[in-house]
Amino acid sequence: MQERIVSKNEAGQRLDKLLSKYLKLAPQGFLYKMLRKKNITLNAKKACGAERVEAGDVIRFFLSDETMEKFTKPTPRAPLNACPGGAGGLFESVKVYPSGHTTSNALRASGLFESVKVYEDEHVILMNKPVGMLSQKAKETDVSAVELLISYLLESGQLSVEELKTFRPSVCNRLDRNTSGLLAAGKSLAGLQELSRFFKERSIEKWYLCLVSGQIDEGGTMDGWIQKDERTNKVRIRYLHEGLADEMAGFSQIQTEYVPLWHAKETTLLKVHLITGKSHQIRAHLASIKHPIIGDYKYGNRKINDRYRDAYGLRSQLLHAYELTMPQTKGPLSHLSGRTFKAEVPKLFREICEGQGISL
Repeated sequence: MQERIVSKNEAGQRLDKLLSKYLKLAPQGFLYKMLRKKNITLNAKKACGAERVEAGDVIRFFLSDETMEKFTKPTPRAPLNACPGGAGGLFESVKVYPSGHTTSNALRASGLFESVKVYEDEHVILMNKPVGMLSQKAKETDVSAVELLISYLLESGQLSVEELKTFRPSVCNRLDRNTSGLLAAGKSLAGLQELSRFFKERSIEKWYLCLVSGQIDEGGTMDGWIQKDERTNKVRIRYLHEGLADEMAGFSQIQTEYVPLWHAKETTLLKVHLITGKSHQIRAHLASIKHPIIGDYKYGNRKINDRYRDAYGLRSQLLHAYELTMPQTKGPLSHLSGRTFKAEVPKLFREICEGQGISL
């Protein structure tokens, strides 16, 4: 007999849904049969599967170890040191194995995570994602901020391998691989749900810093329409004044606010408010008004970018998710109401700005 006690991150869902997470490979018919025969019980009583479980409920499995193993699929973990070197060596010498245990020749996952952590409480974590790290993996072999987060929670004892079968902490916003800055993650179910709602409702205020080509003397708001080509992973921007209103199928409306903070002879440091949140929005929007971000080879000026690459070794856009302000809210995240969090600018970004007399 094996026993599971329902955690707070598992509470509120139907019993049959939870069982299908415990025994991922078991057919639903098998689960219902085991419930009918009382080979699976809820609080020592027969259950049908439609019950809503609560924290502290006890689920017992009167099944053989062989049967449990047959229907349980281990969750593979890609090695964290598979992350590209662009992340500044953050993942060197760290590997996460299927068991969830972490080994390291130098720093362990908790030490690595501390170097990027901006804020943490019982529900949420904010981290300063370095350039080169994926926010979430696109394919099974990828390594992302989510894997680093889970490794940290496992090693620090805030998450168990068993809990990971039914609840997976995750980030709630995404940044391009080569954009640095603030990622917000839910480490509890309540935190994940609330943060996801904030981003969906656009009630979190998001500001970025970027260094663009050319001089911008006054701030403003750009309105336009955006469409992404999934084949090329590139977007295009259009404006209504171009007389293209009847050709807007597949386009989404976007809005970007910008404020110049400082400018040198050939560049301007901008603080950018992402009002809507579409893929590549800031990069493409600024490029469309002839002020591309320095280092952005997808939308920018190759000749200018090559000059910065040769002078500084720059190989990615100087775009940094700098600031998040939480909305006024009640409930589990009420303690974050109105609070503002900032992420330190990467060293290379700072060096390039200071080299032009721009103070950060």
